[in-house]
Amino acid sequence: MIKNEREFGRWLLLIALLLVLSVACQATGSGENGAATEPAEEAITELPAGTATVESVATPTQVEAEATPAVTSTASVTEEPATEPTTAPDSTSFDGQAAFDYLEAQMAFGPRWPGSPGHEAVGDYIVEELEALGWRVEEQPIEYQGVQGRNIIARANEELEDVIIIGAHYDTRRIADQTPGAAEEELPVPGAVDGASGVAVLLELARTLDLDQVPREIWLTFFDLEDNGSGGIEGWGWIVGSTYMAQNLEIEPEAMVLVDMVGDADQQLYYEGNSDPELRAELWAIAADLGYGDVFIPELRYTMIDDHLPFANQGIRAVDIIDFDYPYWHTVEDTADKASAESLLRVGRTLEVWLEERLQ
Repeated sequence: MIKNEREFGRWLLLIALLLVLSVACQATGSGENGAATEPAEEAITELPAGTATVESVATPTQVEAEATPAVTSTASVTEEPATEPTTAPDSTSFDGQAAFDYLEAQMAFGPRWPGSPGHEAVGDYIVEELEALGWRVEEQPIEYQGVQGRNIIARANEELEDVIIIGAHYDTRRIADQTPGAAEEELPVPGAVDGASGVAVLLELARTLDLDQVPREIWLTFFDLEDNGSGGIEGWGWIVGSTYMAQNLEIEPEAMVLVDMVGDADQQLYYEGNSDPELRAELWAIAADLGYGDVFIPELRYTMIDDHLPFANQGIRAVDIIDFDYPYWHTVEDTADKASAESLLRVGRTLEVWLEERLQ
C-alpha cells in the first residue's frame, strides 16, 4: 500500500522505466529473429553418374547426350528449365561437318604418299570405317614400281543388277612441286583438298546413304597411286590405281562419278571436258535444284587426266566433279584450313539426292 504521494511518484517512475526497457528488448529480439528466419540457399549436389554436362558435343557416331538436370534454389521463385539434349546429325542425311571430321582424321596421319607410314595407316583407317558402317570391303592389291598399293572397294545393294561407282583417290603427292624449293627439300603435299576431301565425301555417303531408296548396287571406290606422275615420284605415271581397276573389271558399270579436290572453301565446280555430257548436265541440274547453282557452274573450263578417264575409255559413262581453280594445288599449303564443311556438303548432298531420288 502506498503511504504518501512521494512514494507513489517513485512507483510511477519505476513502472515507466520498466515499460521502456521491455519495449527495447522486444525490438532487439525481433531484429535477430528476422535475420535468422531468411531461408538458406540449398547446397549444389554432385551430378548423377553418367549425366552429360552442357559442354558435351555429339560426335558423328553418338545418338544422343543426356541433358544436365537444372539445379534450383529454395529461394528461387521460378524453376530453371532443363538443358535440351545434344544430338548427333540425322543418320539419313549427309552432314558437312561430319564429312569435315573425316577429312581431319585423314590429315592426322600426316603425308600419305605411297610407301609412307601415313599411306598405309590411312588405307587401314578407310577399311575399318567402311566395315564398321556395314559395307562389304574388298582390297585390290597393286604392285607398281616396287611399291605395294591397293584400291579399296566398298559394296552395298549387291542383290541388284546395275552398278554405279562413286570414286575418289586417297594417296597424296610425294613432292609439293608447285611450292618453290620443295623438290630440293623433299617437302610433300599435305593433301587436305587434293586427297582427303574426296575421301571424306565418300565416307560420309557410306554413313548416310539410305540404301533402301537406292535402286542400284553401289561401289564406293578409293583409288590408290593417283597423284605422283610428272615427278611426284621419279618415273611414275598418273592415275595408276584407277587404270588398273578399269582394265580389270568383270562387269560393266552403268556409270562412274569421281569427286576430286571438292573441299576447297572457295568452291568453283565447272564442267570437265572428258566427262559424259548427259550425266554431267543431270548432276549439275540437281545441284542447281538444291540451291548450289552459284558453285556448280554449267560451263566447260578444264579437260583433265583424272581417275574417271580410264572408265570413260572403256565406254562407261563417267563424270569428274573437280575444282581445279584451287590455288594451293600441289603446294605445302594444301591444309585443312583451306577446306570447308559447306563445300563437302554441297557435293555430298548432290550425290545423295541423285542416288536416292533421281535414278529410275
